[in-house]
Amino acid sequence: MTALGDLIEIDDRTVLVLGQELDVEHGRPDVANALVHRVADTVVFVDTGVTTVFRAALRAAADRVGPWSRALLLTTHGHVDHVGNNDVADELGVPVEHYVPARDVEQMRDPQAYWVRAFEGIAALGALPAPPAPAARKLMSLFHPMRPFGATTRTYEELPLERVRIGSVRFTGWTFADGAVRVLRSQGHCAGHVIVYLSDCRVLHLSDEGNGACGAMADADQLKIQSVLGAVARLFEEEQAALLTDGHTFALRSGSEAVSFLDGLVDQATALQTAALRLAGESGQVRPGAFAPRYAEAFAAVGAGGANPNAMFAAMMAVNQLRELGLRPESAAVDAPWGRPTRTNPAPDAPAFPA
Repeated sequence: MTALGDLIEIDDRTVLVLGQELDVEHGRPDVANALVHRVADTVVFVDTGVTTVFRAALRAAADRVGPWSRALLLTTHGHVDHVGNNDVADELGVPVEHYVPARDVEQMRDPQAYWVRAFEGIAALGALPAPPAPAARKLMSLFHPMRPFGATTRTYEELPLERVRIGSVRFTGWTFADGAVRVLRSQGHCAGHVIVYLSDCRVLHLSDEGNGACGAMADADQLKIQSVLGAVARLFEEEQAALLTDGHTFALRSGSEAVSFLDGLVDQATALQTAALRLAGESGQVRPGAFAPRYAEAFAAVGAGGANPNAMFAAMMAVNQLRELGLRPESAAVDAPWGRPTRTNPAPDAPAFPA
């Protein structure tokens, strides 16, 4: 059994700090795993989780990988379970650099509004304990302290964008510590998401891009999730990466095990979309309230999983799957039917939408 703040030593300069799963019923926040790594005289934090227990574990991990005289904090994305202790590096008494994704700054400033928007999409599905605003307020109350900005916080996008090549795989992103730390844009799990590659120990931190076969968040991009999973699998096949870590599964995966895990997520994604298409039927018209429980059954049948499995996230995934089929709500009414866009010509001389 693992506990919040447990340290897994990857090597003498790299430690994975373990978080915990979400349990709203018992007032327990989820806490994302974090990496602490030393490059020369710089201690690198990849995410900072949340809670005072986790904060102390970060400090212990930093002491374990020392000595260092500088700090670099890299935020993979703005979700509250990853950013609550982002001012921890300011306590170290050394020069600090801290970078966050520009597209996630708004939700870091106002996480409750971000979650209200997420919950509004599933308000009719019976998966929330209260209407969207109070449900978001209750969820956010679990996460404290919440200090997502430090004294030196900047956005990655203030730096020149680089083409980053690892083996045969090309990304765009930013490099630090003379290329030993590479931040790669992925933007699937949410709008600003990045993943992090540590070249000297060949650790690839997927953060939340591997949370499941279907991204749940309102700003998730399913194509980007699937694309980055494929790109990362190739890094392992080419032995450019040796160890896969992520935000929530509390496991280390190496070599073929990592490839199998990544391929499995893509296979589950294609199986789920096939199942969703069947559930929508030939007409393509479906009510989310009827679709969601049947989609949950299909989810279980293909053996799909993900971080923090609960009814709330399952409903969010179901709604996102409807969007992936090209369906849209036909009105603003509660549990309005979703259907495909009307196949009519926008102008007299425009080609017809194929039947």
